[in-house]
Amino acid sequence: MRSSFSPAGTEFGGNANPRVRSLGDTTEERQKFEERGYLVLPAFLPPPLLARLVPEVDRWMDEGLRDRSIACSTGPEAGARPPVLELELPAHGELLVHPPLMTVLADIMGGAFTHHHLHSQRQGAGDSGKPWHHDHEPNDLGDRSLPMVHALHYLGGLDEAVGSLAVLPGSHREDVPKDFRAALGTTALPGEAVIDRLPHGSTVLINSAVFHARRPALSSLAGRDRYFVDASYCRTGARWRPVKPYWRYMLARARELGLGSGQWPELFDERHFTEFPGAVGR
Repeated sequence: MRSSFSPAGTEFGGNANPRVRSLGDTTEERQKFEERGYLVLPAFLPPPLLARLVPEVDRWMDEGLRDRSIACSTGPEAGARPPVLELELPAHGELLVHPPLMTVLADIMGGAFTHHHLHSQRQGAGDSGKPWHHDHEPNDLGDRSLPMVHALHYLGGLDEAVGSLAVLPGSHREDVPKDFRAALGTTALPGEAVIDRLPHGSTVLINSAVFHARRPALSSLAGRDRYFVDASYCRTGARWRPVKPYWRYMLARARELGLGSGQWPELFDERHFTEFPGAVGR
């Protein structure tokens, strides 16, 4: 196992307490989210959780569990169950239902929501980035007023040594394919917002239909891996298209593990999804 940073001791300082909010006190941020399509939560995750997440990400990568997961979705093992699910890793399961996250999601969603998928990755310092894209999946009503939200967790933060996140505010109002701007690579676009310095344990909530790009590290001294966990949630009110053929098993395991402790009854309910349509890239 390896880790290229220590969540407990960083130049940004500690984050002893998670950022807890009560429902109804984030009206301004909800309005900004609806307008811009994203919300930045610096130092949102507590160090004890980060300290357990990092080695789990290392295990996920080093033991080939991520590769097996992808193969069960899009590769030669498509349709099989992976040996381990991300949410079966204890800290990942805890992150998925982190109470402060659930509170903020309920605020910006405007009601009940369900879990869509969880992805975890360690991206190397020499990673070339990812072109402009969005991650919105359709629902059976074609109702784009029902939000799908990605929680982008940057365990080691963002800075010149790991790269940045570029977003195109307001682009969630467009109804275009995911790869509509892919030919532009990671080039700068008019009106973009660049998130390039976040402390460890920061989270960016993004409307899944917002175009965004992962920019590579700019520093010639870049040497840190980017530890990244992406959790996606959908507003109830329609049935959403799953991206994993074993989605029923995933939701069943979450229920068996007691994730959410019954506080979020819709979170792992199968009735919010359509049948799997075929291999969809992750």
